[in-house]
Amino acid sequence: MTVDVKICGLSTGETAQTAADAGAAFMGFMFFEPSPRHLTFDAARNLRAELPAGPERVGVFVDADDRLIDTAVEALGLDWLQLHGRENPEDIFRLRERTGLKVMKALGIAEPNDVKNARIYFEAADAMLFDAKPPKGSVLPGGNAVSFPWKIMQNADLPAKWMLAGGLKPENVAEAVKSSQAKILDVSSGVETSPGVKSKSLIEAFLRAAKAVR
Repeated sequence: MTVDVKICGLSTGETAQTAADAGAAFMGFMFFEPSPRHLTFDAARNLRAELPAGPERVGVFVDADDRLIDTAVEALGLDWLQLHGRENPEDIFRLRERTGLKVMKALGIAEPNDVKNARIYFEAADAMLFDAKPPKGSVLPGGNAVSFPWKIMQNADLPAKWMLAGGLKPENVAEAVKSSQAKILDVSSGVETSPGVKSKSLIEAFLRAAKAVR
């Protein structure tokens, strides 16, 4: 079983290069000011020249307007738009058509009904990301180092392309894949030494663990 990995919340060329060298399929970049992983447009433009070829570039947005999205796309040369806001399927169709980019819809999951309710997005989005619902009072839609019961994904009606996120770290990669049957994992806080500070050694460890899954 091949497991792909997205390292999310990257902010330096060094950690992006580490992710690429270790075999990451996706690199995620946060455009949401309350997040400790937020990239300003100036920082994104400076970072672009340092980014390695190979992994697909994913911009992460929360209820962003068209202008913000367009500026982020121009700054980093994005391949994907990852949406964590209140978008409906029509919004996603419109965004795909307007930008020509692939769109991933992220949703918080806690129980089987949450997965069932996500079906309205399956036709509109190019991929889905299933994350844990944020803790009460959190301003961040993801990257909160909490998980949900992964086993509820096993018998769920899922789209062809979906990612598992929430509370993942090198030590639980094998368990997460076995329990959920996910083929793509998304990690952010699980490869950090503190909020927003990525660790090269943890990125490498996470990708080694993903490659070791059988």
